[in-house]
Amino acid sequence: MPASPTSSKKSTSGSKRSRNNWPRAGDLSREDAELVEGEWFTTARAAQYPMEDEQPATWLVIGGRGSGKTRLGAEWVNALVRGFPPFTRPGDRYEQIALVGETLGDVREVMIEGPSGLVTIARHDRPRFEATRRRLLWDNGAVAQAFSSEDPDSLRGPQFAAAWCDEIAKWKHADAVFDQLQFGLRLGTEPRQILTTTPKPTPLVKRLLADPAVRVTRMKTADNAANLAPGFLQAIQQRYGGTHLGRQELDGELVEDRPDALWTRAMLDACCGRAEAEVGRIVVAVDPPAGGHGKGNRCGIVAAGLDGNGRAVVLADATVSGQTPDGWAASAVALYRRLQADCIVAEINQGGAMVESVLRAVDPTVPVKPVRATRGKWLRAEPVAALYAQGRVGHAQRFAALEDEMCDFGPDGLSGGRSPDRVDALVWAVTELLLGRAGEPRIRQMR
Repeated sequence: MPASPTSSKKSTSGSKRSRNNWPRAGDLSREDAELVEGEWFTTARAAQYPMEDEQPATWLVIGGRGSGKTRLGAEWVNALVRGFPPFTRPGDRYEQIALVGETLGDVREVMIEGPSGLVTIARHDRPRFEATRRRLLWDNGAVAQAFSSEDPDSLRGPQFAAAWCDEIAKWKHADAVFDQLQFGLRLGTEPRQILTTTPKPTPLVKRLLADPAVRVTRMKTADNAANLAPGFLQAIQQRYGGTHLGRQELDGELVEDRPDALWTRAMLDACCGRAEAEVGRIVVAVDPPAGGHGKGNRCGIVAAGLDGNGRAVVLADATVSGQTPDGWAASAVALYRRLQADCIVAEINQGGAMVESVLRAVDPTVPVKPVRATRGKWLRAEPVAALYAQGRVGHAQRFAALEDEMCDFGPDGLSGGRSPDRVDALVWAVTELLLGRAGEPRIRQMR
């Protein structure tokens, strides 16, 4: 099986898996076959049971609700206790284990006795829980002790060979508890830990994601659809799909607001779905790339229209990357035709007359309105953000990439460290509709 360095920043998604080196049923003794029968590694998803010989010292599993991360944590501990490869090697002994949850109640109700807890999933060697001593005992001598994020000092003194930390994004004294645990992970030949959580942008989660020595696995709720109640996934996706909450709780994404950003996730959640059956004037705004057509150069292309209440409604984000001028111009014109728009608004600061000429080269009949930026990106965006706050701008649907850029757009004029091409195009479109001179609208049905 291929080796994977434990120090590499690796993210596994569950698409690759190899069992070629596992023994076949006919190669096993009867006793071994009975032990293997029904074991979780025979049915687990690849993300839940990676086959690499090299296992990480710290494994961060970020998953949506119901994605199987608790089961993974319990099975990981079970594999260490019972000596299953590839999590252990001959001679490895994991007899002292820490179980750390938000509260002691969570450790017991979720990690130990829950539907996917250690006692529930146990096979052949079911551990015994001693509630008064807050520990789990196996017949082979392994012991798992329970700890709470409410009491960092409880981790001073004990020492462990392994640890399972659950829902670290909810921990009360997260950094203090995690740091005290690290001092105690000092037994055996290869101390290791697994951290399972639904993501939140807490300092500890961000710190772990930035650490190149931490292996990261991401899992979505949809990945575990076969083990969820019928109809649950469809119902929950209809209600929360694409929202800030849905991306965090279902897709396992770390979604956060920039403190000094003009837009917030809550603001964008509130404006989504605001679209009338009829829209009037529609414009397609284009923010051409500043450089050539390399992979990193994006051309912002956003369409918006006016509804019957005089609100601007964002209809499409057709931003493209790595296109030649002819390529992004063709994308903008295609969107113009599809939406039966009134004109294309194109910023000409970077390309001058070339911008208009490449658009007309694709279709000479397209009305092109050139606009030139005389103020910085932040100053141009401020009045548009104010319109959002007033409820005068809505989104016909979720535009995840555009919304991410909006919520990470700061006073430095950058979003995520780069030019906010989508935001620029959005600002030009809304400015034309609500802050500029509006032309005579044509009424058409939204499709």
